[in-house]
Order: sequence, then C-alpha cells, then structure tokens
Amino acid sequence: MSSFSPTSPSSSRPFKVLGIQQIAIGGPDKQRLQKLWVEMLGLEVTGTFRSERENVDEDICAIGSGPFKVEVDLMQPLDPEKKPAVHTTPLNHVGLWIDDLPKAVEWLSAQGVRFAPGGIRQGAAGFDITFLHPKANDEFPIAGEGVLIELVQAPLEVVSAFARLANQPG
Repeated sequence: MSSFSPTSPSSSRPFKVLGIQQIAIGGPDKQRLQKLWVEMLGLEVTGTFRSERENVDEDICAIGSGPFKVEVDLMQPLDPEKKPAVHTTPLNHVGLWIDDLPKAVEWLSAQGVRFAPGGIRQGAAGFDITFLHPKANDEFPIAGEGVLIELVQAPLEVVSAFARLANQPG
C-alpha cells in the first residue's frame, strides 16, 4: 500500500501556475521557424542566445507585454549531431489566444500557412479553435515546423484585458 494520500489541491499546493512564461520550439533551421513566428504571426525578436555547451543558436521572441508577456524561444542546434538535440524534442502543441480567429485564418491562409483539417470548431474548453498543421507542403509552404499550433478565439474578457494593458501608460 502506498503512503501517498491525496489532499485538496487548492489547500495543499504551495504555489499557483499564473500563465505561460515561455515556449521553446526547436527545429533544424531557425529561419524557417522565424518565417512563421516572426513574419506571419508577428512576434517580436527581443534577443538572441548562443551556447556551445547547450548546442543552441536561439532567437528570443515575445508575445504580449508586462505581466502578459510570454517568451517564445526559436532554437536550432549549432551541430545537429551533438547533444542536447534542441531540434528533436517534441512539443505536442501550443495554444495562442487570437482576438479575431476568422480574420486570422483568412489572412494566414492567403500567406501560404497550412492548416490542419477540421477548420474552425469548438474546442475542449468551449472556445472556437483551429490548428496550424505541423508540416508544410507544396501548396502551403508555411507551417509549424513539426509543432502543432492551436489558435484559440479569445473571449471578450481576455481581449478586453489585453486591450486595457496595451492602453495603460508606461
């Protein structure tokens, strides 16, 4: 018999998960990752990081600002044959709040971004969602470079919170 005894998570956990701090995405070619994340989705490159020891050449990007800021690291290995292999660690998917999902799908499709089958539909949490396909093809040459990306229609309160934050001085 195990000595583990479950307790109420809210009363026993000494911390709270507040939000996403970073998402690290690896691929064999950082330029292909930048095509989607920086050029198509509009993330800002805020820095770079190179480390022989960690076998990484990384662009540090950002979504949002202030307490809503999420770091997105776009990584490629300095040497694909060495460890750590920053380009082979799988990431199931990442979800991104979108303020106008139909407009985003229309514009991204016109730019050559490949979507997974299924179109816009209700997701598990009740929000409208769609997915960017992890692999490009000849017809749609821009995709998630091995990462499935969920686009989620932000509810009004999330859109408003981000708008209030954006309009605050300083």
